[in-house]
Amino acid sequence: MTVPPDAAPQHTQHTQSDPEDLFKQVGATWHWALGFALATLIPGILVLVWPDETLHILAVIIGLQLLVAGVFRFVAAFSHGGDGGSKLAGVLIAMLAFLAGVLVLRHPMQTIGALSLIVGVFWLLTGVLTAFTAIADHSLVHRGMRFGLGALGAVAGIVVLCFPVDSAVALTRLLGLWLVLLGVFEVVMAFALRSATRRTS
Repeated sequence: MTVPPDAAPQHTQHTQSDPEDLFKQVGATWHWALGFALATLIPGILVLVWPDETLHILAVIIGLQLLVAGVFRFVAAFSHGGDGGSKLAGVLIAMLAFLAGVLVLRHPMQTIGALSLIVGVFWLLTGVLTAFTAIADHSLVHRGMRFGLGALGAVAGIVVLCFPVDSAVALTRLLGLWLVLLGVFEVVMAFALRSATRRTS
């Protein structure tokens, strides 16, 4: 029995429509990286512009930022052809972001310490995982910058955890400042990826 001539193209189209392939194509673009940077930078600016808002409003902004970051991190985990370890680290970071975001939004943050603890632990763990991925995965673009981003995130987590604040305004300024710093660093990463993509195209 002969195979229809259009059977192979159909199989190829099915493979190309695989979700992992789609994530890889989308997550590898510098536009996606820039979107993630803005999803970090804009909430930081918002909480710095309105430092006198209630702790509940701050928790909502931070919680939403964590959920959005989880989406970007999950897609980005499939954006390169690294080993299984780096992909697993990326998915783990995404899951931590989802978990932290849900915890922040599920409980309206009765205390400043609770919000500080969740955000601090998240930044510390994701910073360490990002730095580990930059060291272990030699196929990553701009590994040094990714390591720096991970180190900055880890430092942010340590600062939030080791220097507790006793007022919502102080916590707002601290979290807003770190979000802006992380966002600016991620914007630089996005444009560096853009330059690398244009050089290889």
